[in-house]
Amino acid sequence: MKFKKLNYIFLVFFSLSISIYAQQGVLNAKTPEEMRKAELSPSVLADKPMQYAYVDQRDILWSKTVWEVIDLDERINFSLYYPVDTVALDVSRRSLYDVLVKSIKSGELSEVYVDSYFTEKRAFKDLKATLQKIDTTDLGFQALNAGEVIPAEYINKRDITAADIEQYLIKGMWYFDKRLGELKYRLIGIAPVAPDVNFIDDDSVDPEENKVPLFWVWYPSVRDILHKARVFNQKNPSSPVSFDMLLNARRFNSMIYREDNEFGDRDIKDYIVKNALFQLLESNRIKEAIRDKEQDMWSY
Repeated sequence: MKFKKLNYIFLVFFSLSISIYAQQGVLNAKTPEEMRKAELSPSVLADKPMQYAYVDQRDILWSKTVWEVIDLDERINFSLYYPVDTVALDVSRRSLYDVLVKSIKSGELSEVYVDSYFTEKRAFKDLKATLQKIDTTDLGFQALNAGEVIPAEYINKRDITAADIEQYLIKGMWYFDKRLGELKYRLIGIAPVAPDVNFIDDDSVDPEENKVPLFWVWYPSVRDILHKARVFNQKNPSSPVSFDMLLNARRFNSMIYREDNEFGDRDIKDYIVKNALFQLLESNRIKEAIRDKEQDMWSY
C-alpha cells in the first residue's frame, strides 16, 4: 500500500514539474520562436503515440461494435471544434477538422473512405464535390450564352470550413479481454459531419435532415498525425494534450446511434421513429448493457 502511495506521489510530482518547466520556458523566452517551442509540453513532443497492445482474437471473450455521435454544441466537446479562426492564432493550434483536411490534402493521410465499413477509398480530389460548391450566377450564365468568358465575380465558391462542422461520428469496439480480465475500448474510425454543401445556405432545407458525414478516416492510420496536433487544456493551458490522447481517453460526450445487430446494423432512429426522448433512452440502454457486461463476466 505504501508503495502504491509513493508511486502516486511521484506521478503527481512529475506532472507538476512538467507544467512548471513549461511555464518557466515561456516566461524566460527571449524571442517569440523560443516561446512557441517552450509552450509544447514534453509529453506532446514524444515521437510517437502510445502503441496499442496486441490483442489475440482468442482473447476476445465478447465484443460489440457501436457507432456514436459527438455533438459539438456541447461544452465538453468544444476541444474538438475550436479554434475555427486559422488567422489569429499560431499555426500549432488548429481544429480537428483542419488537421484532418490538411493531412488529406498533403497526401500524409491516405486511409480515407466513403463509409464506416471502409470499403471504398477516396483521395482529396474525390472529396472536392463534398467539401466545395461552385455556383454560377444568372449574370454569369448570360455571359456564357453570349459566348463570353465568365468573370470571376459571377462565380460563387463555398467551401466547408471548420466553423461548419456540427458533429463527429465515431466507430469503435468494446471488448472483454479475458487475458486481462477487463472491458476495453478501441477506436476504429472517425468522420466529420457538416451540412450538405449544396444546400448549406438554403433556409428552406431542414438543418437536421441536411447533415452528412464528409468522409470516414481509418483511425489507426491517423494516430501519428493527431499525436502531433495539440488540444487546448482548459484545466492547465501550460500542459496541452494531443487529439490522439483526448480521443483514446474518451474525454468527450457522445450518444450511441447504432450498434451491430442482425437487422443490418440499423440505426436507432430506424426502429424508434420521430421520438428523440425514446431514442436517447435506447442509446443509454445500450451503454448500460455494455457497462454491465464486465460485471456479468465475473458473476458465477
